Amino acid sequence: MNAPSPLLTATSTPRQVRPPELNGKGRFDICSSTGTERAVLLLGFDWGTNKSCIKGAYGGGTDLAADLIVPTLVGYAKDGVVENLLPDNASALFGEDAIRHRLHLNLARPMMDGVIHDAAAARDFARHLRSLLDVPAGSEIRAVIGMPANAEVAARDQLREAVAGLFDRVILIPEPFLAALGFRDESRLRDRDYVDPIRNSLFIDIGGGTTDLCLVQGYFPTAKEQISLRFAGDRVDALLHDAIRRTYPDCELTSFKVRELKERHAFVGTASTAVVVSVLVNGKVRKLDITEQLAHACSALLGEVFTAAKQLIGLSSPDNVEQLLQNLILTGGGSRIRGLDTELQRLLAAEGYEQPRVQLAGERHREFVALGALKAARQARENQWQQVLK
Repeated sequence: MNAPSPLLTATSTPRQVRPPELNGKGRFDICSSTGTERAVLLLGFDWGTNKSCIKGAYGGGTDLAADLIVPTLVGYAKDGVVENLLPDNASALFGEDAIRHRLHLNLARPMMDGVIHDAAAARDFARHLRSLLDVPAGSEIRAVIGMPANAEVAARDQLREAVAGLFDRVILIPEPFLAALGFRDESRLRDRDYVDPIRNSLFIDIGGGTTDLCLVQGYFPTAKEQISLRFAGDRVDALLHDAIRRTYPDCELTSFKVRELKERHAFVGTASTAVVVSVLVNGKVRKLDITEQLAHACSALLGEVFTAAKQLIGLSSPDNVEQLLQNLILTGGGSRIRGLDTELQRLLAAEGYEQPRVQLAGERHREFVALGALKAARQARENQWQQVLK
């Protein structure tokens, strides 16, 4: 493995990059001029464990110049693969192409638990995403990249190394804070009935590798106001897979199939009807009742979220907690688990919390971190950008 690329910073050491801060008007300070004529492409980058999302726009522009959602997966061609079997005889495929041709590939997951797991695959994946951006020669690329809440210094350094030479400058910001910023509807800020998620909310972002919770109260959150759990979609997949194996030991399913079943049928609470699925086993159709297995796996996630939510609610000021309890927001892929919002609300009410209200961020949940990152990129000050060089 090659030695890590040296990293330089224009304003600080690589380990200490000051995050954007909200000014007194609840907005980021606007980035000052670079003093150059170069076009600047600003990116919001949600580098997820299972899927990655990029939103991009040129400085000063309003139209999106980049809008991508790509499965975070790299596939390397197996030895001896017949010529012309893979597209363009590629030695590596990415995203949907890697999934489609996985029989003839050695699959590598760049990310695990929300941080870089395979440095070489992460570098290749980042290079692939960069190749999808149609950027005029001489342009500068700046990216705000989401990280799990309270990500360790080593994880931050690994991410910088992965994008060194591909992006010119970066800022790393916790994902749940970016999700809140992306969820915010600036067009309604003058509406008296609109509850601004940046003002006072608890954001719960359930991804593939981590579940990140963050108190968002009008300023950049402190470390104690954020929790990152290594219990998220991948852990639910693993629990479900193990439970199916125990119940149906003669029925081996792939991890892709288990994830598909979870995404289609996951629920918490009481099932309205039995979850019976049809799968192929040795070329024959089998019907499996996975109701109990799904309930067990998804309920385990609910329990973790409930415990962490109580911890952060306890940090809220008595003057603000009533409003906070009305603004508990679930986002990320895990928010699609049926009944998760109502069951979390029920548990909080049963615990004695006064009229809690849990809401779903909605259908665009996969985009909110990247959208928030793009907003942060547009409004970051010049001295907050860290330069990364190959």
